[in-house]
Amino acid sequence: MATNLVPRTEWGRFLEGFGRRHEGSLATVRVLHPSFSSQVEARDLALEGIVFTSEGESGPISLHLGVRPDRHVEHEVRDPRQLWVETSRRGAERALEIVEGDDCKTILEFRSPALPEEVDGILER
Repeated sequence: MATNLVPRTEWGRFLEGFGRRHEGSLATVRVLHPSFSSQVEARDLALEGIVFTSEGESGPISLHLGVRPDRHVEHEVRDPRQLWVETSRRGAERALEIVEGDDCKTILEFRSPALPEEVDGILER
């Protein structure tokens, strides 16, 4: 597994493509705060999309999960500073980590696949 930093200048294009590639994939959202333990905000909900509103050098990132109104979660990262993507040895995207200014981390992780090269049916390219 490898974790790679996504340059800020590529966030818009990267997040648009990442959201398209993983739309409908089952995902969990974890929030890790330096002063608190890990909290799960959503578990095994379909990824509906990722919205990045660039305001110059910054802007919020919103994760949208769940297809039913009673099971919809929108998680907003207000002050994103770093964006990391975790990939398998063969290049399949497994998780997205967003680090905020206060060192809080939001992790969007996909359900563990049956095969190491596959994430909810998406194979390495």
